[in-house]
Amino acid sequence: MEEIQSQSDNYRSSSSSASSPASRVPSSNFFYLRKPGSLRQPISFEDSPEWEDTDVDARVEEGGDRDTINIAITPASPSLSKLNSGSLPSPPLPEGAVVARKTAGASVVWKDLTVTIKGKRKYSDKVVKSSNGYALPGTMTVIMGPARSGKSTLLRAIAGRLHHSAKMYGEVFVNGAKSHMPYGSYGFVERETSLIGSLTVREFLYYSALLQLPGFFCQKKSVVEDAIHAMSLGDYANKLIGGHCYMKGLHSGERRRISIARELVMRPHILFIDEPLYHLDSVSALLMMVTLKKLASTGCTLIFTIYQSSTEVFGLFDRICLLSNGNTLFFGETLACLQHFSNAGFPCPIMQSPSDHFLRAINTDFDRIIAMCKNWQDDHDFSAVNMDTAVAIRTLEATYKTSADAVAVENMIVRLTDKEGPFLKSKGKAGCGTRIAVLTWRSLLIMSREWKYYWLRLILCMLLTLCVGTVFSGLGHSLSSVVTRVAAVFAFISFASLLSIAGVPALLKEIKIYASEELNQHSGPLVFLFGQLLSSIPFLFLISISSSLVFYFLIGLRDEFGLLMYFVLNFFLCLLVNEGLMLVVVSLWQNVFWSILTLVSIHVVMMLAAGYFRIRNALPGPLWTYPLSYIAFHTYSIQGILENEYLWTSFPVGQVRTISGYQALRSAYDISPDINSKWKNLLVLFLMVVGYRIVVFVLLYFHVGKNKSVLKIFQCNQDKKNTR
Repeated sequence: MEEIQSQSDNYRSSSSSASSPASRVPSSNFFYLRKPGSLRQPISFEDSPEWEDTDVDARVEEGGDRDTINIAITPASPSLSKLNSGSLPSPPLPEGAVVARKTAGASVVWKDLTVTIKGKRKYSDKVVKSSNGYALPGTMTVIMGPARSGKSTLLRAIAGRLHHSAKMYGEVFVNGAKSHMPYGSYGFVERETSLIGSLTVREFLYYSALLQLPGFFCQKKSVVEDAIHAMSLGDYANKLIGGHCYMKGLHSGERRRISIARELVMRPHILFIDEPLYHLDSVSALLMMVTLKKLASTGCTLIFTIYQSSTEVFGLFDRICLLSNGNTLFFGETLACLQHFSNAGFPCPIMQSPSDHFLRAINTDFDRIIAMCKNWQDDHDFSAVNMDTAVAIRTLEATYKTSADAVAVENMIVRLTDKEGPFLKSKGKAGCGTRIAVLTWRSLLIMSREWKYYWLRLILCMLLTLCVGTVFSGLGHSLSSVVTRVAAVFAFISFASLLSIAGVPALLKEIKIYASEELNQHSGPLVFLFGQLLSSIPFLFLISISSSLVFYFLIGLRDEFGLLMYFVLNFFLCLLVNEGLMLVVVSLWQNVFWSILTLVSIHVVMMLAAGYFRIRNALPGPLWTYPLSYIAFHTYSIQGILENEYLWTSFPVGQVRTISGYQALRSAYDISPDINSKWKNLLVLFLMVVGYRIVVFVLLYFHVGKNKSVLKIFQCNQDKKNTR
């Protein structure tokens, strides 16, 4: 304690050069604080309209040497929580703008919340340690702390979205009841979300509404417009998110608000946001927080994490939960946090941002900065940061545990959990058939606009077809042309499949969009697979029929319509199989470089085992014949095309003798003399199409299902506790 006291005295004396200790009490020196005298007035929160009892209200009063938070019961007030008097006001609504729709919020309480992740930290597996707090409707509650302090983990624990490797202890109450939050009652916005750049803002939100909400299409347009208005996206509603060759896409600030608007189409009671200011500049950050403040004024409960904020942004927060190394150093109103630091011996200088000051005091990384700058002491004044952050953390934690703020939080938690309010109800989901149709139509629209999806592959296939066709043109139909024509078919099938790897970045983007939507239960593995398959069929068929027609006639295959249609169908199924193989690899790696490297290696091995360089019967048995030659889809595609071309044909040898097409091919490629063999090869290709999709389904289900399974286990445990 003597060390803590000495460090506190040193810091108090070092900060006195910036301002006197007496000025650390919240006053009008901070322009973002309330006006003098406003602390004596209660802070009004509008709770859920479904509550029949009086609303629980937090009243901040001045008493003694510090501000204390007392519990007060006030009648339900029609007024909503407003911005602090000194804060920047929300931008005025333009003429003709629609008034924001009121939202029935919900109170959230977490009590003795502890999260452990094995191997996450060096000295302890506890990422969050016995955290207590609450969030009320119409307010913004921010979880702040340095990097690796447990902010995102605490947010996910409250929302019930922890990773499968994490274990949670403690209780979470929603409207006073220990129950999970059903689908549609809350929204969760990840730190990094995947948006579709080829859609406009309105299109993106409209398709999101179709995926999430049941009902008719016309009813969802008003929901989308409300979300656009709530996030101040009216000026960008008809602009492409990613732009195009003549126009830049939207900036990070607008993209972040779009990701939040996607969750607002469900009109959630509670909204969780992980780092809403991630990668935003100061202007975009202020606009984001003013927009969120406006959203909270409609009654929605907002809980989000933040690393650092400007002075203006800090003044918009209602409550702050300050974390460091998983420990709660403070929970309460933002003004009380400033007073808490002052009472602990770390007053905030007037010219410094409060969030900067907080992070300076509790971020251990500053110790390394001080050590690096010791040689500069003669030329630079670092006295304002000359303290041991570990001591500061222990001081703040000890001060908070014995403070009136901690007692007030405990009393508020008891009051909020003493009586159960209305249970949140699920708003229903769109049907599986509806979601498949929506995903199919959306994917068709994306693929038609994005040249990297299939238009580039079409161009590459046409160039390849022209090259191979012109190289092998003018072969004739003599016996000597058989071997050369086999080489042409092999080159066409193998290289066309190899060039299809150009679609890996597009498939990876689809997987990321699916993963983002699946986490919020907007999509599913089966829905995604059917939507992706149905939307890719028209483009793959276009590639197959255009390339097949050019290749078929350039190398002089038999001029019969039935044989031509078989060639087109064979090549089409070959492309579908290759598409499934790419989906499997991309789902495994989820990385462009490793996916392309793996696919190129697989294609090279399959080409070697396809029976062209050495006929299938002559391949070494243990590996190349079994299983590689049977796994390679090239084998069945080439074999079917050659059987389609040469069975029931004959070639003259001399003037009297003739040999069949099967006999002519025996030395060049291994085919079957059965007349139905070509259809069996088509069946094998079709089964491969289905098989690869099943593998992708399993990968997607278990890859994303880990988080879902943890959520289900948590919900089941909560339900069991409620029934006891």
